[in-house]
Amino acid sequence: MSNLLISPGSDVISALYRKLNWRLLPLLFICYVFAYLDRINVGFAKMQMQSDLGLSDAAYGAGAGVFFLGYVLFEIPSNLMLPRVGARKTFSRILVCWGITSACMLFVRNVPMFYAMRFLLGVFEAGFAPGMIYYLSCWYGPKRMARAIAIVFIAGPVGGIIGGPLSAWLITTFEGVGGLAGWQWMFLLEGLPCVFLGILMFFVLANRPAEARWLSVEEKRLLECELGSSSSHAHSFRAVLRDPRIYILASAYFCIIFSIYAFSFWLPALIKAQGVNDMMQLGWYAAIPYIAAAFGMYWIGRRSDRVGERRFHCAIPAGIGAALILIYPFADGNLALSISLLTLATAMMFMAYTVLWAMPSELIKGEAAAGGIALINTIGLSGGFWGPAVIGWAKTATGSMTPGIVAVGCVFLCGALIIFANKPLTRKRLVAEYNPG
Repeated sequence: MSNLLISPGSDVISALYRKLNWRLLPLLFICYVFAYLDRINVGFAKMQMQSDLGLSDAAYGAGAGVFFLGYVLFEIPSNLMLPRVGARKTFSRILVCWGITSACMLFVRNVPMFYAMRFLLGVFEAGFAPGMIYYLSCWYGPKRMARAIAIVFIAGPVGGIIGGPLSAWLITTFEGVGGLAGWQWMFLLEGLPCVFLGILMFFVLANRPAEARWLSVEEKRLLECELGSSSSHAHSFRAVLRDPRIYILASAYFCIIFSIYAFSFWLPALIKAQGVNDMMQLGWYAAIPYIAAAFGMYWIGRRSDRVGERRFHCAIPAGIGAALILIYPFADGNLALSISLLTLATAMMFMAYTVLWAMPSELIKGEAAAGGIALINTIGLSGGFWGPAVIGWAKTATGSMTPGIVAVGCVFLCGALIIFANKPLTRKRLVAEYNPG
């Protein structure tokens, strides 16, 4: 077959990837919208739950973040099993279990139950995000990977865009219906759709290109040629465990996740602190930062793929975002300036997040990629516990969120510096290191 036909810019390949985009990305996108929504909706429930359950700010911060402890414990086992079990069964199991658990948050009556349910939610969702990255790497080559990741992971900000107004509406509209509080209805109605998505996933998802009935033999051959050069050097998971670059990426990811979830879980409280007390108004304000994040993710993903560069496309937004967070306390009392800084900082966090996830698939090939991606995610996601907890502890200890916000800015800055200092190896050196002799 001619090089022209299999070149990334050819009409045939472009048509093939358009077909992949429409068959794969919408379903993954919708599932991740609910994944992110079911993580952060506790930030809106907090407004009622604190009085109903007697939650302190420190207890809320720890409970919001304990989700990630459950996630971290089961992340690597879930992803190591994924290539053997298949994405279809894995994603279906994850969605059904976490949907039921999220809906069952309505039964929480005290702080220990709150901790337990958040922990179980993390256990059952473990492996979903890194599993999607591995799954996408089975269909998309490195020149298109960042774009695919950006499209799917834009679902995170979209979950925030939808989640703010939707959660506020559910809490206010259903308050007292059937003897349940508004926050109980919110968890039930936002959790159950995941169960139906999990059942749908089982019947419509193809594990790999070879199993896709909607691809012709010629299309499968073209896709195999596209992926051939990027998968020709498979790596063992043991080699991945010994690679220091994996731990560098994981450290940077820790800093990014620390910051993203610190702001995601405390965003309603940060806006309320500026004098916004109406629940619906608060929900609409909370959507604004995520709108900017969605546009930023798509733009940075396309640009990073087009230029073929990852390090600066990740480090620069992280550095700018850290600076914006550090100056945020000076905007206290000014709603417009506070929202502007929150919006820009959130956009920078998600832009750095998007490009970072295009790096592992270029570093690790073969089935070990699932374990390697899970290892990075496992180490990094522990930041999802510490970020919200730090703000909660600071608020309880000092009566102000400012010390916690400054800590978040400093951690995010560390992430920018780690990525900036991590110079990529050439493909020749990578192959030599993973395949000595």
